[in-house]
Amino acid sequence: MNILVTGGAGYIGSHTVVELVSRDHHVVVLDNLSKGHKAAVRGIELVHGDTGDTGLLKDVFRKHNIEAVIHFAASSLVGESVRQPAGYYHNNVVKGLALLDAMVESDVRRLIFSSTAAVYGEPVEVPIPEEHPTAPTNPYGATKLALEGAMRWYGQAHGLRCVSLRYFNAAGADPSGKIGEDHDPETHLIPLVLKAAAGLASHLEVFGTDYPTPDGACVRDYIHVSDLAAAHALALDALAAGTPAAVYNLGNGNGYSVLEVIKAAEEVVGKPIKVKYGPRRSGDPAALVAGSGRIMAELGWQPRFADLKTIIETAWRWHSSHPFGFGK
Repeated sequence: MNILVTGGAGYIGSHTVVELVSRDHHVVVLDNLSKGHKAAVRGIELVHGDTGDTGLLKDVFRKHNIEAVIHFAASSLVGESVRQPAGYYHNNVVKGLALLDAMVESDVRRLIFSSTAAVYGEPVEVPIPEEHPTAPTNPYGATKLALEGAMRWYGQAHGLRCVSLRYFNAAGADPSGKIGEDHDPETHLIPLVLKAAAGLASHLEVFGTDYPTPDGACVRDYIHVSDLAAAHALALDALAAGTPAAVYNLGNGNGYSVLEVIKAAEEVVGKPIKVKYGPRRSGDPAALVAGSGRIMAELGWQPRFADLKTIIETAWRWHSSHPFGFGK
């Protein structure tokens, strides 16, 4: 299948490109490289451009006979979204609508959407099922939910068939060690822990130790990025087979506290990691754990890297061989 991957030079996008190529799909990446890296998609056709450019999108659709789109391109920092809501609505919603319009005009009717567990807001039950109320507590989650809603209405009006994948905490790196996580600034826990372990940061700051959890620290569901990538490929196969639009959670279904992640990382790297404790961050729920039974039952998805230490080991392989990320 000929597939356009928007934001394909980013963290999850580049790992999904690896998965798609391994399944003999023809992949074209569209990325403005504001966050992505050319080195993450070596050997893949990269179009340097923006999802808001409908003319460019239609040219790419036509030139490459695109049959489906996997849409990663978005702004994704929660704190930044609170400070800059206009930018998030423009990048995630306005440009997302431009993509949907270009797809409809070009008769491309299959879309896999990179969504987020942030659409749920404060959980009222854990694990969180797809039927959980959606009440985002920040503009990032709100913009993802807004585009999900638009996709549903575009489906009714234009026959667009979409699968939304709501991620929990993506982590780890390709087992080959050739690509991994490289964000600036870095906000994800596991790479921050490993930067401290590698001496690239003086310490790791833990925000809050008084949550209603077994050890007082936030609990999160960590899913290996290659397992996320496999889920995208399965969702694409399902759309190709004619299945209707759907929404799926993606997580391991196991919650680990910040302190448990630090302990597992210390076991992987073989030394203690210096930690400083600070107050809670506003808006951080005590626990977020996925209920991923639907995608397992309907698409046959199973995480291959479910063990926390295994996830951290793959991340450490990448960070220890690429301490300054791609090409730095």
